Amino acid sequence: MSVAVAAPHPAAVQAARTVVAAGGNAFDAALAAAGALAVVYPHQCSVGGDLVAMVRPAGSPVCAVLSVGAAGLGARLGPVPFRGPHSVTVPGVVAGWAAVRSLGARLSLGELLAPAVRLAAEGVDKSPGLLRAIANGLDVIRADPGLSAVLLPPTLVQPALARTLSGIAHDWRSFYSGPLVAGLWALGSPLTAADLAAHTAEVVEPLRRTVGGVTWHAAPPPVQGATFLAVVGSPSLPADSRRAQAARHALLGDPRGGPIDLDGLLLRTPDAFPPGFEATVPTGDTVAVTAVDDDGNAVTLIQSVFESFGAGLLEPTTGVVLHNRGSSFSPDPSHPASIAPGMRPPHTLCPTIGLTDGDVVALGCQGGRAQPWILAQLAPDVLTADPAELVSRPRWIVRGAELILEPGLPDLGDTTGLTVTITVGPHDDAGHVQLARLRGGVLEAGSDPRADGVAAVLPQ
Repeated sequence: MSVAVAAPHPAAVQAARTVVAAGGNAFDAALAAAGALAVVYPHQCSVGGDLVAMVRPAGSPVCAVLSVGAAGLGARLGPVPFRGPHSVTVPGVVAGWAAVRSLGARLSLGELLAPAVRLAAEGVDKSPGLLRAIANGLDVIRADPGLSAVLLPPTLVQPALARTLSGIAHDWRSFYSGPLVAGLWALGSPLTAADLAAHTAEVVEPLRRTVGGVTWHAAPPPVQGATFLAVVGSPSLPADSRRAQAARHALLGDPRGGPIDLDGLLLRTPDAFPPGFEATVPTGDTVAVTAVDDDGNAVTLIQSVFESFGAGLLEPTTGVVLHNRGSSFSPDPSHPASIAPGMRPPHTLCPTIGLTDGDVVALGCQGGRAQPWILAQLAPDVLTADPAELVSRPRWIVRGAELILEPGLPDLGDTTGLTVTITVGPHDDAGHVQLARLRGGVLEAGSDPRADGVAAVLPQ
């Protein structure tokens, strides 16, 4: 068996190479890469973040894995700070790894996390992307003793994280009952042992839409998969992306709290959003891993701490960087994303799998709330273009009322009401796309040059 893999850091692909050589498939490759990224990319992901994945076991339908952590049972209505202990919801990554593994992996979690444990214990050089994030986030890092101790020395060595990963490899459930509970309390988090113990990953039916002969599968709320399906294939993509952005801002929330207006999110209802809509849109820090093997197994997995370095906290006894997903809650009690005990915040992660007769493509990216229209720009050519060329093309994003363009884009058509800004070159805000596919029996992959990653077809 061979596996096509794309990830935003070479160490992640090397971890995938190790497990494929040991007999692993696309599931194993994606999980080993995800574990490595939780070590080498702490500005974008961590075992202290959340996970959303789309998976397709060979011969079976696509399903969505949602491991999105909730607010604690003590949560109360009101504004949530952007960073700090009160922005932390229950971390979902670890339960998400276990759920993805149960759907088709061949190797044990210990085998899959062994490369990550070595990376954390022995140390790695900082990648260009991480060095940029450290330079841009020095105030956040210096304000937290845990982040400072790990990120300011020349080499990234994380013995506490190595111990945590070893514990997860032995018994992943221990993550939700072990030293992290006391560590969160010491940092001032209101999360309790009961809050962490209550977390489960959900395996659910995806949303679907067929465009141009490709059936796209995306995750349901509280994830913004509907926003991607609303704009994929649109002939006036920038304008529709702004409408979709407004719909997401107004309608996306957790179905646990009540019905979500899917028709509105999918733009099937009349445009009820004012032309003057503007939103504050954080870019978000996230990693995507994609893997497809020659049996047709496919995984696109995204894990994230939300903003760069998440809540701005690294819990020192476990080495875990904590996310700040709670900052996405609305303080408005009438909003679908209102904060309440046990509710999950609206989520930016937007992995997708496309299927045709005999072909499969796994697609995902970094990019915060812009992920749907980043991926929608690639979708028309995702099964025909060279993967490396496709992920390198100039792109645009919509942020509120601003259209941000990389140089070299063709005419975009209707951009009514949008202020245009042109960047000097490729830009992180345009996303870090990862793509793996099986087309006509041939495996291929592409990794976005805006990140530090590589793509490879790995032989067993």
